[in-house]
Amino acid sequence: MAVKLTDKDIARIARALAEPRRFQVLKEIGAAKGGTIACSDLREHHKVTAATLSHHLKELEIAGLIETTREGKFMTIALKRDVLDAYLGQLQKI
Repeated sequence: MAVKLTDKDIARIARALAEPRRFQVLKEIGAAKGGTIACSDLREHHKVTAATLSHHLKELEIAGLIETTREGKFMTIALKRDVLDAYLGQLQKI
């Protein structure tokens, strides 16, 4: 089933991706094998505090672009490709 995005969803995604670090993080998640990456791997690539990275991930999650899975103290992040594709499809209609 195709993802339907509202205008509010599209605006939320656009705001999330307007921040360069979040855009880069999303690219890295998408480029990872299977579209998932461990949070610790992201942390190695971005020289920011854990709190800053957490904030950026939360914004991407609120926008619906990623989902996180926690197992104990470890977190895995997955790209929600269907949401990203729906967003890109809406942009193409402009």
